[in-house]
Amino acid sequence: MTDDEPNPSIKTVAGELGAEHGMKRIRFSVIYPERFVHPLHRRLVDETVVTRLELLMWSPTADATTLCWCDGDRAATGALVDAVESVRDRTLVGDDDGTYVVLRQREYEFAGAILAAVADAGVIFLPPVVFRDTGVVQFEAVGEATALSAFHDDLATLGDVSIERVREFERRRSPSTLTDRQRAALEAGLAVGYYEVPRDGTVADVAAELDCAASTAGELLRKAEGAVIAAHVG
Repeated sequence: MTDDEPNPSIKTVAGELGAEHGMKRIRFSVIYPERFVHPLHRRLVDETVVTRLELLMWSPTADATTLCWCDGDRAATGALVDAVESVRDRTLVGDDDGTYVVLRQREYEFAGAILAAVADAGVIFLPPVVFRDTGVVQFEAVGEATALSAFHDDLATLGDVSIERVREFERRRSPSTLTDRQRAALEAGLAVGYYEVPRDGTVADVAAELDCAASTAGELLRKAEGAVIAAHVG
């Protein structure tokens, strides 16, 4: 198995990575049963405009403050969050392809069983946590293979878990100023063959991977490519 191999089983991960040294980075996806679905995610699934919400940062304060990003405009994002009863206040900031929202709730409202699994895990979790209108939650965790395997087993008792990608954890960040969405666009381009010679994939294929419009995917690719080229040339 190589880095970035899609959809490996947990037995493969534990067996092949358990004997290796170093830190690994795994992207998980999970679908929770209804009793564990966060109210904001439940609203997103029912929403017809916003299809993706990213939990970017959160603050350990009593009023449960988070910074999120949605792939809808300000009006659609406002309608999404205002429908959640625990929301006390929100600030919306428009972006090129979506809307940032500083959200304050009475409580975070994550299921206790999920919080317990996270608290007991011997791994570190990397933002963002991505909530999709399909009901899927995606996130990345870093740690040793044995700890990642144990966390997977615990999470599998709570929902339907898949492993989307395994790779080495890199301490040094890229010198380019890529956003998470731009980086995701480049990764999607690689996955669909957009950068193969001759080219196998199209911008539409990238858009399908990102679950966004083709125009948005094209803009993300152009900005990401420009950032990478600028970092390496100048």
